[in-house]
Amino acid sequence: MGSLPNLLLIFPLLFSLSVSFAPPPRHRLDGLLPNGDFETPPTKSNLNKTVIIGKNSLPKWEINGLVEYVAGGPQPGGFYLPIPRGAHAVRLGNEASISQKVRLRWRSVYTLTFGATRTCAQDEMLRIEVGAQSANLSIQTLYSNGGDTYAFTFRANRNVVNVTFHNPGIQEDPTCGPLLDMIFIKEMSPVRRIPGNLLSNGNFEVGPHVIKSFNNGILLPPMQVDHISPLPGWIIESLKPVKYIDRGHFFVPSGNAAIELVAGRESAIAQIIQTVPTKYYNLTFTVGDARNGCHGSMDVQAFAARQTIKVPFIARGLGRSKTASLKFQAVSVSTRITFYSAYYHTKLHDYGHLCGPLLDNVIVVPA
Repeated sequence: MGSLPNLLLIFPLLFSLSVSFAPPPRHRLDGLLPNGDFETPPTKSNLNKTVIIGKNSLPKWEINGLVEYVAGGPQPGGFYLPIPRGAHAVRLGNEASISQKVRLRWRSVYTLTFGATRTCAQDEMLRIEVGAQSANLSIQTLYSNGGDTYAFTFRANRNVVNVTFHNPGIQEDPTCGPLLDMIFIKEMSPVRRIPGNLLSNGNFEVGPHVIKSFNNGILLPPMQVDHISPLPGWIIESLKPVKYIDRGHFFVPSGNAAIELVAGRESAIAQIIQTVPTKYYNLTFTVGDARNGCHGSMDVQAFAARQTIKVPFIARGLGRSKTASLKFQAVSVSTRITFYSAYYHTKLHDYGHLCGPLLDNVIVVPA
């Protein structure tokens, strides 16, 4: 009994020690990969003009094949390489690749955001490999004149994964190949439905990393390319990508992000929700233009169960929007909600720049 007071003194001390040495909460990864902007150059002794010599000569990266370290602007032979996000980038020649080992949290979902632009051929391809997951990304179509930005999503199947960018093509000119720049990685937060909306991420606030210094929109590849959607809750179920746009660089009706449908009927998104057969629901959504020079009759078509609506919108590229609604009756325990642009569009003063209507603030509630 005489030892009880001593034990009572020790227990608070043990409790305080357990609290003091508990690990701090882990922040979600969201930032540039080491030398992901390629602004740390190889040494001059490891460069033959622009070609990098040596497997480990590009800091933080391992290279295979013909990889060039290039600066933006006019190039020998009359080429012009757009590198709007920084001063330097790498170009992957025939069958060339760069890779980097990244420490991640096992089973978490991550999205890579990166600049990728073709430089020579019309049919250039970029292959992304992360662990056992891979995708061939076609960069044949140019969606902007300043270098396109893409997203690719994957699930970490181990704590350390190898991230690889590979050019699987073989061109007559071995130095031709995709230009790669500004590689970011973001750990995606779980998406939960918010009260008052049967849809998940209906306002598109959860998405890939947005490059603050330069953003002409982030192209989200279709489901055939990216098996895990870079837009949580939504399926990109078209042949061409949709574009993720942010308030800092575009007109967004509400919140910080929206979707631009940039390729007509080849650019569609959908979500499947749980419904009660024969019960009625109201679908509301906002359409508009992103204040990016896109103009014309930018109609948006929406489908829900057996009902459809075509929302007309005349855009002058000034950043306007309108809200539309559709009442539908569920015919099963699940209902697919789908949106696509009715027509193809280009910018008013740049006919090589595909664009389209924006979509935002999508809500489904029981009628």
